Amino acid sequence: MKEIDSYSYHLGAADCFCEMTAAGVKKIALSHPCSSKEERDSFLADFDRLCEKYGVKYYKEDQPLLTDLFPVSMNKGKYNVIFYVEEKYLRQYLRLKMDKRVLLANGNYSGEDRTNLARAYGRLLSYSDEGIERLLKKNSEKE
Repeated sequence: MKEIDSYSYHLGAADCFCEMTAAGVKKIALSHPCSSKEERDSFLADFDRLCEKYGVKYYKEDQPLLTDLFPVSMNKGKYNVIFYVEEKYLRQYLRLKMDKRVLLANGNYSGEDRTNLARAYGRLLSYSDEGIERLLKKNSEKE
């Protein structure tokens, strides 16, 4: 099998995510996390072309939403972009981030509130209920 360089792999995944978002299969999609802003930003010119091609927009995310949906090391301290078509879905994402901040500030980011936030994030990513539960169950690396 021919080896694919990292840049091409990330760009190919972004192309797929843009196509799925444009088709309405996903409300939002995340690019693969990058270790630095510089690495993430090295993709932006190509992301601009992809977004133009598919009629998609993106939001540069410097502080990703961390929930129990994914292992914390996957996104903590990472940089990515969120692909979307409708502004309301970006607003929902930003609202989830605010909801988490409020839960943390009030000492309520635990139990059902914590799990419900992760489920809401999974639904925004257009995962099935079964898929969300599977991710929550298998994640042993929580924040």
